[in-house]
Amino acid sequence: MQNSAPILSRRRFFWSLLGLINALGFADPAFSKTGVELLLAQNAPAGLNPTGYLISEKLDGVRAIWDGITLRFRSGRTVAAPNWFLAKLPQTPLDGELWLARGKFDVLSGMVRKIQPIDADWEQITYRVFELPGGAGNFADRAARIKLIVRGIDSPQILGVEQFRIVTQTALKDRLTSVVAAGGEGLMLHRADAPYLTGRNDALLKLKLLSDAEAVVFAHVAGKGKYAGMLGALEVKTDDGQRFKLGTGFSDEQRKSPPALGSTITFTYRDTTPSGKPRFASFLREQKEP
Repeated sequence: MQNSAPILSRRRFFWSLLGLINALGFADPAFSKTGVELLLAQNAPAGLNPTGYLISEKLDGVRAIWDGITLRFRSGRTVAAPNWFLAKLPQTPLDGELWLARGKFDVLSGMVRKIQPIDADWEQITYRVFELPGGAGNFADRAARIKLIVRGIDSPQILGVEQFRIVTQTALKDRLTSVVAAGGEGLMLHRADAPYLTGRNDALLKLKLLSDAEAVVFAHVAGKGKYAGMLGALEVKTDDGQRFKLGTGFSDEQRKSPPALGSTITFTYRDTTPSGKPRFASFLREQKEP
């Protein structure tokens, strides 16, 4: 604990230097590919006891990290947000989601990826904060501090993600069903006693009617029949080395212009085989952060 202040000071200097480099137009492309170290969720196990977790809705948004100077995507690249939007943000580092509305991810993604931001777009976007990068204390402490920070900003576009508690599996299932029925994606469960963590960790869980995961595209399979001349399936590889073909969930437009080789996609699935391959896998979206 005695070394935390120097570490945070060096981190703030590092981010400040990167912000200056980016502002001068000399951003390092290698950093863009490295990305920012964040806490990533695992899928919630069956029969999870929700006691001990703070729970929130899983937002269908674009993750964005504010370092006190620059707003960045998970990839590490700068979000081209209008100055008036950035001016609302505090010096305190924040982690959250740029969000438009339930079921509007594709529209939102197009808005926030524009090189020149459009004010009319950003007037509709909110930044929903759910974590304090490097913050002290446990998650319950940090969630309480987020409420104070957001209250001090006093802007309808900078909001804290609502955190609540559920103590029974039945109530958790009912809340999940209600959120999904209203057009939401699912729920996030963050251990209330967890310190600030990064990487994929079971301190943060996502609960959906269908599970999801990411994979990298390494081949295109040509379509047949009604899909002749278009994509038939993607051959993909997950982080844990599982390789399989993904042939459902695509629109005709996506089959005509499929995700590029080497790109990262998100897919949904019901469960896994004994060997670990996903069952009933279906394409959800391509990761299109700049």
